[in-house]
Amino acid sequence: MTEGSLPAPSLRATILRRQALGLLMVAAPVLLVVALVLVPALSAVLTTLRVEVDGRSALSLANYADFFADPQSRRNLGFTLWTTAVATALLLALCLPLALYLRFAGGRLPAVVQGIAVFPLFVPGIIVAYALIRSIGPNGLLATILAAFGIGGYVSPYLGPWGPVIGLVWEGVPLTLLVLLSGLAQVPLPAIEAARDVGAGPFRILISIILPLIRNSLLIAFALEFLNIFGAFTLPYLLGPASPEMMGVYMQRTFGDVRDPVAAQTQAVVTFLICAAVGVLYVRAISKSRARGAP
Repeated sequence: MTEGSLPAPSLRATILRRQALGLLMVAAPVLLVVALVLVPALSAVLTTLRVEVDGRSALSLANYADFFADPQSRRNLGFTLWTTAVATALLLALCLPLALYLRFAGGRLPAVVQGIAVFPLFVPGIIVAYALIRSIGPNGLLATILAAFGIGGYVSPYLGPWGPVIGLVWEGVPLTLLVLLSGLAQVPLPAIEAARDVGAGPFRILISIILPLIRNSLLIAFALEFLNIFGAFTLPYLLGPASPEMMGVYMQRTFGDVRDPVAAQTQAVVTFLICAAVGVLYVRAISKSRARGAP
């Protein structure tokens, strides 16, 4: 007897058992996320909202008012947003043409280029930082090469605003490239050939066919890199300026050096809210991809 020929109660019971089995299979990871992420996040929010007033605990936004009233906090938040926006824009600008080349080019060279491009994925961040210090530092490899050709006046980006940008872009290329390649894999070649047959040029094909089809992949790449860069610590700590600081470095210094856990938690909650807003874009993009049946 097939499933479709089962009586209605039996079919309903079968569906309920399958749903219960599915929920049971995802229960462990969901509980783990709740215990390790949601509960600590909620605890941090409640801690920052609780202040002592006349010896009694009360709910207040005073900690957040202090954060936004502090010039250093605003400057660090602005610097983090600037670094994240610039690094993310550079990653998309660099990786999209590279992904297009790897998707549509033939021969062995694209495989070699892809292997080189994803190599940073297997290099720890601290190794990247020290390699860049030796390369772009004041007395590094680049300065030595320029001096050998009689070019002076080199200003190193190390310990400047562009230091973290360079490191974060170098580190973020593999993930961004792989996400874009995954999206480009869904672009049908017959559609591109048909557009060429009616006289469409490369730019028109890119604007009218490719970009609309990989829009969700672009959103996913943007969201993932935004979240990764906004909360980065190692590269901004080793390559960035002492002031302003990115929020990851600022939170660690507030917690470890200043020993003000409530202020550090307030900074963490502000960071979390900004990242959560971008995370909504990621969830929506994933949902649309699943609705279309794309991976």
